[in-house]
Amino acid sequence: MRTSRPAARIGVVVHGPEVVDSGSALKLIVYLKKFGEVAAVLGGTMGRLAVIDAGLEDVIAISPYRRPSESLRNLEPASDHLFILTQSKTHETGLAFGSKVAAAAGTRKPLIQIDCRGRFMAELVSETGELSSEVASDLGLDLLTSPKISGPFRDEDMVRRTLIGILPGEPISINGTVVARATDGSVEIEARGGRITGIKGAELKLHGLEKLPSVDLETAVVRSGEIRRTSSRPRLKECHGKGTVLIDHSAEDAFETATGACTAITIGDDTTAIAADILARLGIKIIGIVDGDLDGIASRTAIPKGSVILTVEPGNDDLLGRRVKKELFGNKSRTELPAGYLVERVMEMARDLIVHVERY
Repeated sequence: MRTSRPAARIGVVVHGPEVVDSGSALKLIVYLKKFGEVAAVLGGTMGRLAVIDAGLEDVIAISPYRRPSESLRNLEPASDHLFILTQSKTHETGLAFGSKVAAAAGTRKPLIQIDCRGRFMAELVSETGELSSEVASDLGLDLLTSPKISGPFRDEDMVRRTLIGILPGEPISINGTVVARATDGSVEIEARGGRITGIKGAELKLHGLEKLPSVDLETAVVRSGEIRRTSSRPRLKECHGKGTVLIDHSAEDAFETATGACTAITIGDDTTAIAADILARLGIKIIGIVDGDLDGIASRTAIPKGSVILTVEPGNDDLLGRRVKKELFGNKSRTELPAGYLVERVMEMARDLIVHVERY
């Protein structure tokens, strides 16, 4: 017979779209309310789309954007117990992710990870006693020991990160830019002075490395595979902003970048695919400049109504993007020029480079 316990304050970080798309996040949040008051927030970027599509904005807070470790730190003062909900590719990657987040968060409160694909639970910080045993028993989860995972290795201006649990052939992206394709189950990335200097266990994509801006590899978002492995019906909203923003990298920051705008010019195939999927939920149409070099990190995407995708000759999307930034944006990231005018001017600049124009 279970003993009664005082109502607890429970902080929950939901990570990734998959755990939301599957319905598991909502079920777990409802279940955890049996122990007390639950405050749930999203940790990461792409999960925002899943929360919006599921209509769960009142259940899982999606703003402001924070990393999972930051979300845990923010929840800690008002929480007795912390949970992170995931749906990882494998046990290995799931446990490694949980351990890295726990190390980065540095929290002292009991922290439990529940992974819905691997059907396991792990105590990431301190002994959680009866609570973890009860949760594992109720949900039929394996209670695993969290491995000790070393973080990125730093030596002055050199940083080295290792990714595990990778499937050969998967794209490797840094802050949304694909820089390689995996040839092994483990990939090691090295950077010096903010530039990527080597990648082991993968075939380099030089074009991606060239357009990747200076990056802090220690804190960068590094992924293997698609940014969203599950899908849902997009819940689209109307745009109430004005003006146009330019997105030429870091498409996953589109929520913040496009705040207050109603149009975005996006440069590059993957940037356009990711930004379009994000901005469709905000009703922000895009003018996409691509060259057909899609790496497949976002295969199931929505495109906002009224958008225009301009395909140019291979290798010319970035060149055209630089002209657009200089001549139409004055080297800034935002302009008040009308969207219709911008479409006409971009097409004039492209001229004979145009391969295809798609209007939505």
